[in-house]
Amino acid sequence: GHVPCGLICHPNDKDILYPLGCAVVIQDLDTKTQHFLRGHTNNVSCIAVSRAGEYVASGQQTAKGFQADIILWEFHTKQLLARLSLHKGIVERLAFSVTSLYLVSLGGQDDGRVIVWDVRKREPVCGSPASARSTGSATVLVCSSSRDEMFVTSGNGTVQIWELDAANRKIWPSECQAGSLRRVATCINMADDDTYFYFGTTSGDILKINTNHKLMVCHGPQKKLFSLGVTALILLKTGDFIVGTGEGIVALCTGSNYKVMKKIEVHGAVTSLTCRGQGYQFFVGTSECQIYRVHYTEFKEELVAVAHSEAVHDIVFPFGTPDLFVTCSRNDIRVWHTPENKELVRIVNHNMTCNAVEVMKDGESIISGWSDGTIRAFTPQTGRVMYVISNAHSQEVSALATTSDCKWIVSGGGEGQVRVWEIREKTQKLVEVLKQHTAGVSCIKITKNNKECVTASRDGSCIIWDLVHFVRKQMIIAKTFFKCVCYYPEEYQIITSGTDRKIRFWEVINGSEARNVEGSASGSINGMDITSSGTHFVTGGDDHLVKLWSYNEGAVTHVGVGHSGNITRLKVSPGNKYIVSVSTDGAILIWKFPDLQ
Repeated sequence: GHVPCGLICHPNDKDILYPLGCAVVIQDLDTKTQHFLRGHTNNVSCIAVSRAGEYVASGQQTAKGFQADIILWEFHTKQLLARLSLHKGIVERLAFSVTSLYLVSLGGQDDGRVIVWDVRKREPVCGSPASARSTGSATVLVCSSSRDEMFVTSGNGTVQIWELDAANRKIWPSECQAGSLRRVATCINMADDDTYFYFGTTSGDILKINTNHKLMVCHGPQKKLFSLGVTALILLKTGDFIVGTGEGIVALCTGSNYKVMKKIEVHGAVTSLTCRGQGYQFFVGTSECQIYRVHYTEFKEELVAVAHSEAVHDIVFPFGTPDLFVTCSRNDIRVWHTPENKELVRIVNHNMTCNAVEVMKDGESIISGWSDGTIRAFTPQTGRVMYVISNAHSQEVSALATTSDCKWIVSGGGEGQVRVWEIREKTQKLVEVLKQHTAGVSCIKITKNNKECVTASRDGSCIIWDLVHFVRKQMIIAKTFFKCVCYYPEEYQIITSGTDRKIRFWEVINGSEARNVEGSASGSINGMDITSSGTHFVTGGDDHLVKLWSYNEGAVTHVGVGHSGNITRLKVSPGNKYIVSVSTDGAILIWKFPDLQ
């Protein structure tokens, strides 16, 4: 949702494409099946599809000064055709020429170049600085609708029409004059006959420029500008516009005076508008990671897809229910239906981050721990607040666990305290404070009989507590920040992992280390879960891989590649039907649990 013009409807009218972290997702609109184009080493910053739909190009961002790749894909076979590397830092925009003979790419502010590539030969034709030094950087790009040799760039105070001389391998820019107006372009569109092009600006108006005379013809609306800028634009065959704004308004405007005829409001700033077919339908993508389908005649929005727009911190399945799961992120908790990948309930709490979420065993309440040090309980069906424990911790609530009789909550805080709460029908009482950890608690697990729990902390210790007498039974110390801990189902062993990348197996009775295995080649392990039988467990972390392990052998049996961000948590569903993993880029990936027979 954060990539400008990142949502594209394929010319076959059946698929939509959008970037997700390092991958490009191709999703069938009818069957909802997804294909992933994987090859980038960092987040995808722009995508383009050729007019006929046979090619897809995607550009990425990298660290400053490093080469940012453009990858050319064949759409039908989903194969990587070529890796084009000349830009540095970030590839800002991509566009195919009308017959897909050339691909034009625009580098970011640090790169400042526009490069024309020969698609068939997979090599650069020529390049040039994208704007004069006296003006700002170019950020938007559009190719001619009728000629391969012409394209237009615009940005901060610069509008240029480029002509390609392929024989001499040169491109020649011509600056367009906008009179006394100073504008920053955010989106650009070319008329079908090439006589005019239009661009939307951060000021909230649309400029119309004559391609032949290179002069501004008009701009509008004159009186009421679009709030927070024009962020996306579609030029219809009738000459009218569909305009998307930073305020979340999608409006149908007349081509003559930019008067608004119809409008709808969507959640988040509009980042993409894309037509399906001849324009009877179009899709809207927003910064809140929501995709809407709008029928042109009725002009009513229909929500097609939703996702978290920021890092997902926790995931939990209700007891015995593989078809539902709960995730939490900044500002919200969401309940999802696994078979349909559909959001059922959204619980919003603005300007706070939910760090941990748990569902009571009876399924009557969702318990959540927040960055303001508060524990909140909600009803799963409606998201109504049931009770709030204010100041549960002096810092954030970083971990939660609930007992199987639904009478106790054990919470861990950012300051390192573990607190036990008794939950009654109308009151919530603090029973005990356990102070042994010196840094934040990252994970809590309770035994089946509710008499013991284990807490993992970033201070390099795991403590097994007696929940009857509230005393420490065992303390486990290692040179690592512990991120996750799990009880073996028979509860005579625990497994831990963290920043040292090792998976350690410990005896509960005396706290001794039974064995350890290397869990990851790079990066910390942040999440772990064990199957109900105890034969297998899953891990995920900063290497972006989901790994399924055999418990007895301590060896990896399956690896899942798909995440673009660091995996924060993952869970095996009841009945070993799915594995669900969540990551810092806001993605939720649902994996089929492998058949181990």
